[in-house]
Amino acid sequence: MVGWAASGVISKGISELGALAVVFWRMWIYAAIVLLFLHLRGTRLRLSSIRVSFWGGLSLGADIMLFFVSIRLTTVANATVIGSLQPIFMLLIASRLFGERPRRLDWALAAVALAGVAIVMFGSSGRPEWSPAGDLLSVVTLVAWTLYFVFSKLSRRHIDSVQYTGATALLAALLATPFAVVSGQVFVMPSPSAWLWLVILSVGPGFASHMLMNWALGEIPVWFGSTLTLAIPVTSTLLAWIFLGETVVPLQFVGMAIVLSSLAVVVTSQTRAVPR
Repeated sequence: MVGWAASGVISKGISELGALAVVFWRMWIYAAIVLLFLHLRGTRLRLSSIRVSFWGGLSLGADIMLFFVSIRLTTVANATVIGSLQPIFMLLIASRLFGERPRRLDWALAAVALAGVAIVMFGSSGRPEWSPAGDLLSVVTLVAWTLYFVFSKLSRRHIDSVQYTGATALLAALLATPFAVVSGQVFVMPSPSAWLWLVILSVGPGFASHMLMNWALGEIPVWFGSTLTLAIPVTSTLLAWIFLGETVVPLQFVGMAIVLSSLAVVVTSQTRAVPR
């Protein structure tokens, strides 16, 4: 979650490149790292894995492109806060697709955390970095983000997390390429500093975060993993405040405290519920 929270801040910080250029370079570097990792493990990406991961890869590519564009149009807080509405969708979907049964306490805590998220979002309205168009694009991103989680969970019935990560990385890179080419942004070569941040973006928020989450979704309920994503807007807002100089008002700190407290209860209650 920390890696994903940092991705928007890093992307917005690479201001010399357009959003689609950042996505293009990031996804191809990320895909190369995952394929190299598969090779070092003595395996290779299988065609059957690409077929199983097809919709997950398209969802991931759409999510990253939409998110990186929206993050340039509105505040980091708003873009990540809107995406954090995903747990509501997952609580509704989980019981139908995966037979998971969240408790009433889990619903209540998710609602409290969402209230905290809403406070963070409300605190940024009217600021110069805010844009309703960016917020609307973030809503579309939310749909792609939710679908990616669903397809990630479904894929574990057929392939392991490493194969899925490799396949979705390649598919997302292929999806991003024509958009980057048509935009013309990809023809601006990054500076040495931008290359460094693109590699960091690909290794940390890319390879490490996706590999860990794709593995984790096979070990935890999908609604639980989704609820933990509520930590992303809080972490992103703090990172944007520290590194990008985006304004954070006291009301937003209150909202962050509510989100983190709710998540702490969700995590500890789940830990206690697991039999030894």
